[in-house]
Amino acid sequence: MVTIIAHRGARSLAPENTLVAARKAHQLGADLWETDVAVTADDHLVLMHDDAMIRTTNVSDIFPERIPAPFSTYNLDEIRSLDAGSWFERDDPFGQVAAGAVNHQELAGFAGERVPLLREAFELTLELDWFLNLELKTQPAPQDDFDLLSAVLELADEVGIGADRLLFSSARFAWLKTLKQRRPEFEVQAILGLFPEDPIDFSDPFFDTFNPRYTRVSADQLKKQVDRGLKLNPYSVNDDETIARHIEIGVSGLITDFPQRVPR
Repeated sequence: MVTIIAHRGARSLAPENTLVAARKAHQLGADLWETDVAVTADDHLVLMHDDAMIRTTNVSDIFPERIPAPFSTYNLDEIRSLDAGSWFERDDPFGQVAAGAVNHQELAGFAGERVPLLREAFELTLELDWFLNLELKTQPAPQDDFDLLSAVLELADEVGIGADRLLFSSARFAWLKTLKQRRPEFEVQAILGLFPEDPIDFSDPFFDTFNPRYTRVSADQLKKQVDRGLKLNPYSVNDDETIARHIEIGVSGLITDFPQRVPR
């Protein structure tokens, strides 16, 4: 059975990287959710994908004079003052509002949704007896030298979430290797093809799990790696045909914006 990994939560049906998107993914039967950790100007850990926050918050309305300054230049109070949910109905990023897949009550509930703390993401994962894939990313200046690994591990220990509920992924392979050396109990997964110039290379024996961008690798290449015994979680696999093709290949998991489309 393929593992269903809800990309930034069920982001086709709820505003991405929010607790409501995570809860929706769990309700839909996803095996785990994936999210991105970001560091505020005052060293707090939150969930955010885009540096400038323009796409998924109302930062342009609240702090117009600071656009497009990255999240790393805003303190926690400023980021928590943003609305991270109302945009979803307006932008309908995957056409699911227009398709009637999101009801009016859900849409009304998105208004005022806050950017979550990583602590809240950990706590929700534990509350739901669930599993989280946390992506570790290079932080924008002035937090580009922040010790992200230590901060995340310290918080995980404080909250009490361990390797039975948490794994890490990153395109920064050196970070994953350092993390594994420090805390060998945690699974680490290498993200491939994050940027166009990044090679699709499955040869590093350190990793037994790779998360390749599916548009950068052929079905034959995937099958070859599956036959070698590697675990593959392609991203972001969304349409029914592509989902079915990857399941037939025998990949371990699918990172998807549409967990509701992956057969159980």
